[in-house]
Amino acid sequence: MITVKTTYVGHLRTEATHLKSGKIIYTDAPADNHGKGETFSPTDLLATALGSCMITIAGIAARSHGFDIDDTQLEITKIMASDPRRVSEVIIEIYLPFKEYSSKQRAIIEKACLTCPVALSLHPDLIQTVKFHY
Repeated sequence: MITVKTTYVGHLRTEATHLKSGKIIYTDAPADNHGKGETFSPTDLLATALGSCMITIAGIAARSHGFDIDDTQLEITKIMASDPRRVSEVIIEIYLPFKEYSSKQRAIIEKACLTCPVALSLHPDLIQTVKFHY
């Protein structure tokens, strides 16, 4: 079953429709690569997908162990390399809202983040730097 339908709409922009929900996102080529940079670039979405996957899987793990990570925030930095142009590193700073997670809860959160499906799907040459702030 098809998940997403993407159309190139011109001017280095795409429109992607999530078929189940009908939600639409756009991508632009970044300003440093001939684009307008008015919305997420495809490589921004890659970095965003990694962070969103990490925190989603951590939320599932936390819930299944009887605690929550509501209001956790991420700061994601994407570092590009050239020749070939690619994402070389994604730095994810995870800010958890409560300071009093037990060592067991911290281990659950960290393992969930570091073993999320997107993290495990990316090429091993892509550096994934993850910092947890409790």
